[in-house]
Amino acid sequence: MNTRPLKLRGVHGSPYSLKMRAVLRYRHIPFRWVPQGSKWDDMPPFPLIPVIAFPDAEGKHTDAQMDSSPLIMRLEEMQADRSIVPVDPVVAFVDYLLEDFADEWVTKAMYHYRWYYDEAIDKARRLLPLDSNQQIPAHDWGRFQKYISERQIGRRALVGSTEQNRAPIEESYVRILGLMETHLETSPFLLGDRPGRGDFALYGQMTQLLRFDPVSARIGIATSPRMVHWVERTDDLSWWEVDGDAGWVTRDSIAPTTLALLPEIGRTYAPFLLANDAALAAGDETFSCVIDGHPYSQGTFVYQRKCLAWIREQYASLTVADRADVDALLEGPPTRPSRRPTWTASASCSSSPG
Repeated sequence: MNTRPLKLRGVHGSPYSLKMRAVLRYRHIPFRWVPQGSKWDDMPPFPLIPVIAFPDAEGKHTDAQMDSSPLIMRLEEMQADRSIVPVDPVVAFVDYLLEDFADEWVTKAMYHYRWYYDEAIDKARRLLPLDSNQQIPAHDWGRFQKYISERQIGRRALVGSTEQNRAPIEESYVRILGLMETHLETSPFLLGDRPGRGDFALYGQMTQLLRFDPVSARIGIATSPRMVHWVERTDDLSWWEVDGDAGWVTRDSIAPTTLALLPEIGRTYAPFLLANDAALAAGDETFSCVIDGHPYSQGTFVYQRKCLAWIREQYASLTVADRADVDALLEGPPTRPSRRPTWTASASCSSSPG
């Protein structure tokens, strides 16, 4: 691996930026943090963050890439030490599913708690502009506050943060906190004694929900103090000792408290993905469906359609025997309701042109 440091462009208010920073710290990969839009930001232009620029033999950072999940896998190809991908393909599939769930569903709560409540909006609009320039002139600061708050509030219906959707989003957030509080009573990470992709994805969203946004942070402190502390610890796991490939659970020893997260995926994220996919297939710009007994609607997103396709590809890439073991994990014990997300089933949804 090239020993020259990477460059990571991000901001502290971005869960995906902090996700990647935590990954790099844990994996002992040298990097330089570059605040987006700051005077230190000399990286190639990209529409989204985080972005990692990779040095060539001459030390020039002209090779840049965005999107945290593909970036994680590129880093895995570059360096084998302190991997965050489980060696057992069945456990790795569960880890992939947990990462995608955190990145694409838990982020609904992150956005909602930041831009739905007045107290949170006021904090976010004041502080977020300072990420790129602490010395921003007062006039520009005020203009930026207005721009960012109006833009994000204007997007609430598009991304699902509405009064109608408040119950399924907020109830899911509270359930996740409760599940993680129970899990952290006995386990340091989701899939063993070392963190995986799912851990870092959940950490990224929770940095905002439990450290920055006031309403969600109060709920977190009351509901899951262990989770609040876990976020602080996961921020820098460079000190965590890892011995080769040791530390992962086997497919037969995944903690029941981790498996308890799978029904949450099935009751929230799965119907969301299927409804979004059906609407896009019909050429519609919005969709409506039922999530955990609640009506839910928002605009369609092409990226989430890709997420569904990638989950199906990951599943299809497993051997027949491994798929059978994944199915058994998702189905759960016969005495309990199935927690299997019906990825290939038709969604209970309707769509309409926007």
